[in-house]
Amino acid sequence: MGKFIKYYALEIYSVISLIMLVCAAMIDPLSVVQKFVVVSTALFILHEWEENSYPGGFIDIFSRALQFQVSDDLKRASRIPTSVFLIAMSVMSFVWDDMPIFTMALATFCIFEGVVHIMGIKIFQLKKFYTPGMVTAELELVIGVGLIVYLVKNDLGAWYDYTFGPLLFVVCFMMMQKTLTMMIGIRYRDLPKMMKQNLKKLREMSSKE
Repeated sequence: MGKFIKYYALEIYSVISLIMLVCAAMIDPLSVVQKFVVVSTALFILHEWEENSYPGGFIDIFSRALQFQVSDDLKRASRIPTSVFLIAMSVMSFVWDDMPIFTMALATFCIFEGVVHIMGIKIFQLKKFYTPGMVTAELELVIGVGLIVYLVKNDLGAWYDYTFGPLLFVVCFMMMQKTLTMMIGIRYRDLPKMMKQNLKKLREMSSKE
């Protein structure tokens, strides 16, 4: 059973999320925040497939930047902590849609995705204006901005929601990243240093070509 979950982690996440979307469709009426969450959840599914399968390649870029070989089994298993994180973001925001702190956490994540995928073009020295998952990531960014605009225009959030919502996202995201680095045998605190050193080497090699 464990091997099955590791091998089909992306597919399992997609099925769980689709079931969540079907259940959400049966609820009438949905609040505006819940409608945003439904759209973002659908984008999360598409994003995971764009980033990892069609066309895929994000893990290959990341492992090249770390100068670390990742097996196919590990690539597949790495989707488990990401899936747990995405489901948690969606469920918290949908169930507690009247608590802006969770809405802000989701919105911050969506914006983060869009920004990081654009920055990744320069960071990873890519020749094309595209990182795996960028199309859906930019759509997520639109949803994130839309959520914040909705909260602000309707005066639904307090200062602590706009402060601790993003902080909640950062904490959850760091926990997810730490789990991923443990899976590939890297200490989380060593990750920034490794990225910096290897990206410097890649830039030097690129400049010589």
